[in-house]
Amino acid sequence: MNKIWLVIQREYSTRVRKKSFIIMTILGPLLMAAVMIVPVYLASISDETKTVGVVDESGFFENAFKDTDKIKFKDMHLDIAAAKRNYEKLDYNMVLYIPKPAYTYPQKIFIYSNKEPGLNVERYIRNSINNDLRTMRLKNAGVSNDLIKTMKNSISISTIKITDTGKEEKRMGQLYFIIGMVLAISIYFFIFLYGTQVMRGVIEEKTSRIVEVIISSIKPFQLMMGKIIGLALVGLTQFLLWVFLTAAIVTGAKIAFAGQLQQVEKYEMQKTGQVIDPSNKVTVNANYDKTAEVFEAIKSINFTVIVGSFIFYFLFGYLLYAALFAAIGASVDNDVDTQQFVLPVTVPLIISIATIQSVVNNPDGPTALWLSMIPLTSPVSMMARIPFGVPYWQIALSMVLLILTFVLTTWFAGKIYRIGILMYGKKPSYKDLWKWLKY
Repeated sequence: MNKIWLVIQREYSTRVRKKSFIIMTILGPLLMAAVMIVPVYLASISDETKTVGVVDESGFFENAFKDTDKIKFKDMHLDIAAAKRNYEKLDYNMVLYIPKPAYTYPQKIFIYSNKEPGLNVERYIRNSINNDLRTMRLKNAGVSNDLIKTMKNSISISTIKITDTGKEEKRMGQLYFIIGMVLAISIYFFIFLYGTQVMRGVIEEKTSRIVEVIISSIKPFQLMMGKIIGLALVGLTQFLLWVFLTAAIVTGAKIAFAGQLQQVEKYEMQKTGQVIDPSNKVTVNANYDKTAEVFEAIKSINFTVIVGSFIFYFLFGYLLYAALFAAIGASVDNDVDTQQFVLPVTVPLIISIATIQSVVNNPDGPTALWLSMIPLTSPVSMMARIPFGVPYWQIALSMVLLILTFVLTTWFAGKIYRIGILMYGKKPSYKDLWKWLKY
């Protein structure tokens, strides 16, 4: 055990001191934070306020268009020909033309501009006109204003889970979907990134013949386990640093750009009709408190189970695949020869990430159940299911199967590693690997 610990220390200390480790530890959080912050910041500076000149020949839409923080509407009091000629001189960004209807209501509207008005502007104008048209048609049909207001109220859907004890818990599928996807993809990239590092490290030591000196004082199995565990600790260290640094950067950015972020959030909520705008009395869907629902759904999440399961599948999923990658690295002399062995090993991992959409869409279905039980796919598939709530017996069974498979795989990988680490000059076949297993 002391010799394994020495190998772990060597692998850990040499890799965390590398410039590449330090650079990626710093760049990783910056890149992840940029993914979350930059789109919002760009939205705050790119969505300039646009003034729309309205030429309404129909006379139906006098009160249809409500100003927002980014879109202002003004009646031009001109005919359409004059409006198109002079709208830029009058500081308008575009002209909204509503022609006089041939029969009852206008069938089409037009936007004139020398630049693209933008999807948000088009969507807002279209929704405003359609809402106003529906109101007019209902009024013409004899429907009262109070009934029209009632008909405009949107209905929110809340999912309530009834537990085995009869307790009711509010659920939110979108939130669980995001959490499950993030956790599963994190494990997938961790296994792939550090598993291949184990393989390349073994190949480097083998081709440089350093391994011949090392195994004169340590057993091949001890060397393999030391390399696997040492790299696992390197990956865990980097991942934890990424989490803490990303959280710190995002929190600092939110504090620094609180005003801009609040303005963008308000604009986005106005577009979707989820907030009251005091300046123009937009009251669409005002009684629906999305924030309260999110917090209530967060309270129902068992974070103890999620964190504990993530750490378990994070480590054992890596250990399982790292043992296989170490055996592959010991069997070949260069990266080119690894291709024939890497593909069969990584196919289950690729299947688990390719089917993740099916798993999160139906976390209790047979596909999700079997993928979360098969040890080669369970690290990714089970983590995608757990935020939705998985019976404890299924989690326990999946963990036991993963541990047993890890022990068996490590034993087989150790036998291949023991022979392959000293084999040079020959490209091994699957038949050769089978012979090594029987030695």
